[in-house]
Amino acid sequence: MELRTLRAFVEVVRQGGFSQAAKAILATQSTVSKAVKQLEDELGLPLLDRIGHASRLTAAGEIVYRRAVVILAEREDLVSELGELRGLSRGTLRLGLPPLGSNILFAPLFALYRQRFPGVDIRLHQHGSRKLEEMVLTGEVDLAGSLLPVPGDFEWQSVHREPLVALLPAAHPLAGAGRVELGDLAADPFLLFQEGFAIDTVLSEACERRGITPHVAARSAQVDFLVELVAAGMGVGFLPRMIAEQRPHPGVARALLDEPDTDWHMALVWRRGGYQSHAARAWLALSREVLAGAALPAEDTYPLHARLAGAGGHATQ
Repeated sequence: MELRTLRAFVEVVRQGGFSQAAKAILATQSTVSKAVKQLEDELGLPLLDRIGHASRLTAAGEIVYRRAVVILAEREDLVSELGELRGLSRGTLRLGLPPLGSNILFAPLFALYRQRFPGVDIRLHQHGSRKLEEMVLTGEVDLAGSLLPVPGDFEWQSVHREPLVALLPAAHPLAGAGRVELGDLAADPFLLFQEGFAIDTVLSEACERRGITPHVAARSAQVDFLVELVAAGMGVGFLPRMIAEQRPHPGVARALLDEPDTDWHMALVWRRGGYQSHAARAWLALSREVLAGAALPAEDTYPLHARLAGAGGHATQ
């Protein structure tokens, strides 16, 4: 049963005839006649008792007319509701964000999105990048923050790119160096994030390319805890530069990690070929607006969070 045949039938009843119905729905009279005949054939019952140029409802026609009016009204409600969704007066955004860096990159964006689209319900999930990727593929979240590169199952939009820095105990022989390579640190215990954090995948692949098998002294999901372990002399840690700069510590020295293919490149990812809701598209558009050009050159020391705050403030004007 098609909505167009129901619409034609209802208009014939409402307008009192086929020719008037044809004018109401901008169709030819023969098209309307064929639509009603198709509906009768499909249902196996006559719906109209045709007497000359006039028609009246049969008992079956009265039932179908009553139901068809409700169905067509529901269709209009559906279109209106989708129209509201397109206008983002309502809807749901299922968003996955990693713990590392979200306070700088996504908190200002989150606040601005809420300001612009207060009717959208944001359902936030926070996990490591690898777990979030799984949730995208299973449909649990619409968009997620993850580090590049990502598998071919995903499409992505770049958010921000930062070099990694090595965190060294203040007494480390290389504490005064501006740059270090992984080979310089091969003998040091590594302090890494818990499994599932993509930054560790970046580091492990870089070590493998170098032929280095690091000794992992500890793992944690907490940035501040790892920084304190470095300060206590337990080993060396690694953070994106912008995050390390937010956590100065008298017992920790920082050195830029001079290693190919180890940049911390955050992106928003979604399932390749998957449907993007209007709420998700709005998040992507706002991300492009606010975060475009937010990456800093290596020599720039102006805090990224200040730049993002400025971008967010400008975007709301």
